[in-house]
Amino acid sequence: MTEASHQMSSNPLPPGDRKAGTVGVRSPGVEIRIVDGDGEDVEVGEVAIRGPGVTGGYVANAEANAQSFFGDDWFRTGDRGRFDADGYLVLEGRIKELINRGGEKISPFEIEDVLVRHPLVADAVAFSIPDSLYGEEVGAAVVLSGESEEAELRAWAAERLASFKVPRRIFVLDEIPRTPTGKLQRARIGAQLLEK
Repeated sequence: MTEASHQMSSNPLPPGDRKAGTVGVRSPGVEIRIVDGDGEDVEVGEVAIRGPGVTGGYVANAEANAQSFFGDDWFRTGDRGRFDADGYLVLEGRIKELINRGGEKISPFEIEDVLVRHPLVADAVAFSIPDSLYGEEVGAAVVLSGESEEAELRAWAAERLASFKVPRRIFVLDEIPRTPTGKLQRARIGAQLLEK
């Protein structure tokens, strides 16, 4: 992260344990907490960091500083995460990309992970779609490597996800658009698909 000049955590080198699905333990000199919107410690929430490599603030941007920093120089990363039992940091996605279905916070990564395990799905992206009852619903787009129907993909997801996490709409694309650096822009993808 640019604001943290290099890395905040990493998986240890041997003989330390590398844990797949985590970003490792905190790097030397870095402090990491999981906090809620008030900056109080919670089990699952926003990852906050501080240390000598973390920026002291944004130049001439008081609003961004007020939103990004709290307490004694703690910086809000915008990532949702938690620590596992061994103190390894597990990231669950960007907070602004979480799908808020009636107060339930749903990680798009979880949806994508389930969809790409389908034998005919080559790529997947999940995003929020507007909903009059819940505020947001789960939407997804997939790239197929064979013939499959939306109903089949939804049934696959329903066997592996809680019912409120199953995509209500699944779009089939030839390719999932990414930025030049390979990042997904979930909100933009969802908005473009719903316009069609």
